[in-house]
Amino acid sequence: MKFLLVEDNLDLANAMCARMRLDGHVVDHAEKLDDATAYAEIEEYDLILLDIMLPDGDGRDFLQRHRARDPDTPVIVLTARSQVSDRIGSLDLGADDYVTKPFDHAELEARCRAVLRRKSGIAKSRIEVGGIVFDPVAGHLSVRGETISLRNRELRMMELFINAPGQVFSKQKLADRLFSYDDNISDNAIEVYVGRLRKHLEKSELKITTLRGLGYRLDHDG
Repeated sequence: MKFLLVEDNLDLANAMCARMRLDGHVVDHAEKLDDATAYAEIEEYDLILLDIMLPDGDGRDFLQRHRARDPDTPVIVLTARSQVSDRIGSLDLGADDYVTKPFDHAELEARCRAVLRRKSGIAKSRIEVGGIVFDPVAGHLSVRGETISLRNRELRMMELFINAPGQVFSKQKLADRLFSYDDNISDNAIEVYVGRLRKHLEKSELKITTLRGLGYRLDHDG
């Protein structure tokens, strides 16, 4: 998944980014509302983690503007305020959930998973199709009963394809979802990851088709 973290406390932000990247997620970090707005206008995110008290304003102002432009991307508010009215106000403005500081990262991870499940409308993360069993939360891929170890970006690419079968993903689209804004991406990085997934799927009924000049698509040959 690709996350946007809006948090001005650098120690907290660095710890959160490190933990989320360890979990295999791509994370962009903004310290100010202006930076967050710039990121949100040019990037597509699966989830936004939004602090309320920021150097250049109130995160709820960003939330309100963002919801007017993008009603779908889940937003979890990070707040040091414990007043019920503050939490209700954030939810009324369009937040999907909130976490009160200080928080345990395991709790935040669980809330992220719950919000993302609600967004997708999927009650369970396990997907069985075309001879594979894929569980992106557990990080498991099984092909014809054989368990395959996926690297983080292979896992995230597989998640993109399996959740949108038949959809064409351009190289740029895949790069945007797999890498953060500051990552250095080699010219053939996407081809490398597509090639690895193709090898993993050889014994299944699924294949990744190249559409010249357009990108890649997951097809089911069964």
